[in-house]
Amino acid sequence: MQHHHVFETKLGFCGIAWSDDGITRFRLPYTTREAAEQQFHRKGEPADPPPHIAEVIDQATRYFAGEQIDFSAIGLDLSAIDPLRRSIYDALRKVEFGKTVTYGELAKRAGANAPQAAQEVGIAMARNPVPLIIPCHRVLAAGGKLGGFSAPGSLETKQHMLALEGVYIGHQPRLL
Repeated sequence: MQHHHVFETKLGFCGIAWSDDGITRFRLPYTTREAAEQQFHRKGEPADPPPHIAEVIDQATRYFAGEQIDFSAIGLDLSAIDPLRRSIYDALRKVEFGKTVTYGELAKRAGANAPQAAQEVGIAMARNPVPLIIPCHRVLAAGGKLGGFSAPGSLETKQHMLALEGVYIGHQPRLL
């Protein structure tokens, strides 16, 4: 059985879902609680978070307030994800706070060497079930360009999250 919980951060309302085996979904900030809750419609039951999930919520709240947080040890349930995407996510979880990686470099780190491997990374980022915990905002296009970002707020959210980590792309103004 899956459960979920919506919570407020400095940037808006996030959502988290979990099973007995770990976190299954995370949603980046939406401007309203209703919009965040809609992301979990028919995907488990709303619930008060158990202590280990409450700790992740606390960490996410502190992250969006500007604190350096390491999410790499958080337990995830990615059992529904295919092995290639899991290897990409595992490699990305090793990219530390304040660091970035290109789609192509992440493909190499994940052991994907096919010509379309960088595109596979892009698909995996767009389908990332737990952004922030699997830090897809740290993946850039070749040449250090922002690339895409399918989360609420699109590239503005990606820039803001990178700015929280002290990473500024091009002539990006300081957003904090």
